[in-house]
Amino acid sequence: MKENTKIDTTHKVITIRGLKKSFGELDVLKGVDMDLYQGENLVVLGRSGTGKSVLIKIIAGLLPPDEGSVNVLNHEITGIKEKEMDALRLKIGFSFQNSALYDSMTVRENLEFPLRRHEKGLSENEINQRVEELLEDVGLSQTINQMPSQLSGGQRKRIGIARTLILKPEIMLYDEPTAGLDPITSMDINNLINEVQQKFNTSSIIITHDLTCAKITGDRIVMLLDGQFQRQGTFDEVFTTEDERVKAFYDYNFTD
Repeated sequence: MKENTKIDTTHKVITIRGLKKSFGELDVLKGVDMDLYQGENLVVLGRSGTGKSVLIKIIAGLLPPDEGSVNVLNHEITGIKEKEMDALRLKIGFSFQNSALYDSMTVRENLEFPLRRHEKGLSENEINQRVEELLEDVGLSQTINQMPSQLSGGQRKRIGIARTLILKPEIMLYDEPTAGLDPITSMDINNLINEVQQKFNTSSIIITHDLTCAKITGDRIVMLLDGQFQRQGTFDEVFTTEDERVKAFYDYNFTD
């Protein structure tokens, strides 16, 4: 585990058993079992197209499972009513690959939007304070009046994470957080993910095929191969193996 990580292994915030998902004749998830503990950064590794993003979309209620149980914050999401799912989603922060910012809004307006939509009782001063504090947390106070088109890729990613955090979620889902970024900017995002874990006490699932991201952010790592989790443990435990599929993944991806 990473240094200074506080994980409560007696408290599971997500429990998945026997999860299956197919698209036509393509079986993507073939019986996935997974637990996420309070305060943990769990990295899900796998090649593109192996079902990593499908997994977190099911957790967020964006895709229905074909079989199995998915329990999130003590809510079984299979068959959950839409109103209850909407309330649960407010406790789940989803950081998309493309940051999902509104191009027609300033950075300030992008961060204000979820507050005005979901926390209608806040005063203007409270909204301003939340926005300014969060921008300071991600190191981008100076961008508050800029448009997304004026930001670098790394800045957009940081603002996207900030907007996700503005509602104070208990769980963070990161979908390929370093995709398309240069190595230095990727390192900044990796460090930010760890800072979010420490400062906001989030439990996170990090979907990636970037092994540097996995090594830096992951308290525990699971590898998705052939529709199931074939390896799990620390980074060294996962990659200390003679399994040719895992060795090939390491040799192709890892940059020390």
